[in-house]
Amino acid sequence: SSMTVSLAPAPAAAPAKPAKKKAAKPAKKAGPSVGDLILKAVSASKERSGVSLAALKKALAAGGYDVDKNKARVKTAVKKLVLKGTLVQTKGTGASGSFKMSKKTETKICCFH
Repeated sequence: SSMTVSLAPAPAAAPAKPAKKKAAKPAKKAGPSVGDLILKAVSASKERSGVSLAALKKALAAGGYDVDKNKARVKTAVKKLVLKGTLVQTKGTGASGSFKMSKKTETKICCFH
């Protein structure tokens, strides 16, 4: 029975919880994901009706993001955020139209930089 005792502590070797799920993907260029950039742009906007896709792309481009190369990626990111409920679509359908932070996201966003 003394053998089983020595095996017990093994799981303790697992370090602290892994970083956010995103970290699992192989790293593209270091830096925030498109989704994070979009959220930043939307949360920074003071438009009450939401940010249009065009304005969003401008903001991403201003932040140094290659919008032309990644048009599709921007669109899918926006769609995903709407599906997740992070963004709310205020106008239009699909990836076009206007978007704003959902009420529940606004409170969370303020605290991560």
